[in-house]
Amino acid sequence: MGATLHVCITCRAGQEPVEGMPCLGARLLAALQAGDCPEGVTIRPVECLSACNTGAAVALSAPGRWSYIYGRLAPEDAPDILGGAAAYARAPNGLVPWRERPVIFRKQSIARIPPQEPAP
Repeated sequence: MGATLHVCITCRAGQEPVEGMPCLGARLLAALQAGDCPEGVTIRPVECLSACNTGAAVALSAPGRWSYIYGRLAPEDAPDILGGAAAYARAPNGLVPWRERPVIFRKQSIARIPPQEPAP
């Protein structure tokens, strides 16, 4: 089963919207889509991750695995986010060893959520 990288496309990170300018979350999605999506990872835009005070935010999830929410991200973090998503996709239970996580995933984690169903 593959992993999903959910990207909040409505994240403004506390910034007022500027007419004609995509919000921070939409710019993060564009940067991620412009990069090399890791094997086994699907990038999926979502309307809101309810991490408004710590946006821009992404979440990683997969059936039978721990899920994570990360915040305080920017478009220039896209390579590290994609690297972290690749490590997550390879981890059978979603638990990536600490030293194998990108620094932004070590320092900018908002939540870790246990699997809702047993691993396949």
